[in-house]
Amino acid sequence: MTDVREVSCRPSGKRVLLFFAGLSAAGAGATLVWSAYRGPDVWLGGGPVLGVLGFAALHKATARVRADTYGVHSWTLLRRRSVRWGDIADVRVRLKYAHTSRVEDTRGVSLLLRDGRRLLLPLPRSWSHDDPDFDAKLDAFRALHRLHGTPESGHVPVVSYRTAGRGWAGSLALCVLLLGGAGLAAWFVPDAASGERAWRSATPCTSGTPAAERDECLTTLTAVIARTDATWSRSRSSWLYFADGRPMERLAVSSDGARMFGPGDSVELTVWRGEVREVVGERHVYRLHVTASGDLAVVAAVCLLAAGYPAARVLLRLRGRRLPDDEVLPSALPFAGALVGTALWLLPLGYLHPTTLLTDPVAITWAAAGSAATLAFLAWAWRATRVRTPREIDATGVAGVTGGAGGFAEETEEDDVFLAARFLEHTDYNPYGFGTHVVLGGGPLAVTPHPGPGRFAAKQVPVERLVLKEVRRVRGSDGDTVPSSWHIAELDDAGTPVRLAAAPADLTRILRELASGRTLANTARRDS
Repeated sequence: MTDVREVSCRPSGKRVLLFFAGLSAAGAGATLVWSAYRGPDVWLGGGPVLGVLGFAALHKATARVRADTYGVHSWTLLRRRSVRWGDIADVRVRLKYAHTSRVEDTRGVSLLLRDGRRLLLPLPRSWSHDDPDFDAKLDAFRALHRLHGTPESGHVPVVSYRTAGRGWAGSLALCVLLLGGAGLAAWFVPDAASGERAWRSATPCTSGTPAAERDECLTTLTAVIARTDATWSRSRSSWLYFADGRPMERLAVSSDGARMFGPGDSVELTVWRGEVREVVGERHVYRLHVTASGDLAVVAAVCLLAAGYPAARVLLRLRGRRLPDDEVLPSALPFAGALVGTALWLLPLGYLHPTTLLTDPVAITWAAAGSAATLAFLAWAWRATRVRTPREIDATGVAGVTGGAGGFAEETEEDDVFLAARFLEHTDYNPYGFGTHVVLGGGPLAVTPHPGPGRFAAKQVPVERLVLKEVRRVRGSDGDTVPSSWHIAELDDAGTPVRLAAAPADLTRILRELASGRTLANTARRDS
């Protein structure tokens, strides 16, 4: 597409968007007028929602992007921007994953500027992986950039939530929010523990108890239940209604507590610090739930552990800040495993010793042993998430594959060895991407849709056609089905680029077999 002079992008369904914007504006206006007669509650019920929806539709309908020999120009309802090709370092794809299986991922075009800033264009957009119109416009953007600018990469970078170029502000904000929740829950633990001790030591009030001290003793009141209202929803309170509204009109209880009693039952209410704590009948005793210090300590620990996962994501992004923006970062799941292991000792400790972590010898020993285990878990997670570059593999001998056998010793194994590996392109030996494993050792290199045993449905790989071009880390364009810890070998299959994905050690072994097979094929061809 070197003859491209200009590309223009306009929203599809512009008339529908404008109609929806007008309809929303009319609805918001009608709601505003109606609220003038019925009160502001009518406007607050739906007016702002209609206004936001109408503005969003109008914003999409008026968006426009054009690229020409001078640069890229974008227009939206609130802003107009123009960027020269010389100021653009690269044209990339921004991939946003959908959170539902019914909606496909969203693709957009992003510009990386020379000063490090990123500009996401409002158009073009695609909601399908197979969209010829989006692909054509993306190719046109990159063709214009090659003509009038200097691209940094020769391929199409794809930035997604797995890659190093995605921001970490959201993860940091979530971490801070969860840490705030942990601190707030921990703040109330001492008060809750003090209330528990006071409740356990409280004694019934006597006739000689001063009025100022009656809140700290137990007052018993008699009442007769008039009716009960038990709901089936746990989010809604159930009620006990008392005859003649004495000593109160009603009492909020759980649904199980409401089913314990019936109309006409005589009960005793135990009041402490102005609140009913117990309802005692002839057959049942209901105690109102009061948040205990151990429960608050567990909530604080859960929030603290939950904050560890977004903190690990931020750490991984900072650790991989020197990687290209489209390279996939290691998964944070090892840190999640370390957090789960920490929860196994921290949650019981917080529940049983919410206020004696620094004074009780058992709690101190428990915390020390658990902290040592957590440090071991974190050290393992740090090692498991290290960024292993292909250069580290080259030191083991993979670099020699490009030129032939590269000094590799030939495999002497007689049994088949199945390695998890996938060719990412549709080829004659990997039709429709059916292969999940590569088998070697007991016969020719082949692709199979299963991990063995046996070579059922295996298709032989034409090693004499494959030539290694480079070994690299996983990029966003390789798809989200490739594990982040794998590496990609870019091969040339008789002029057709082919990608082979596997774990670094498995990829080394497969490339060794490819080099050995290619050398044997060339030797046989010369001998014949």
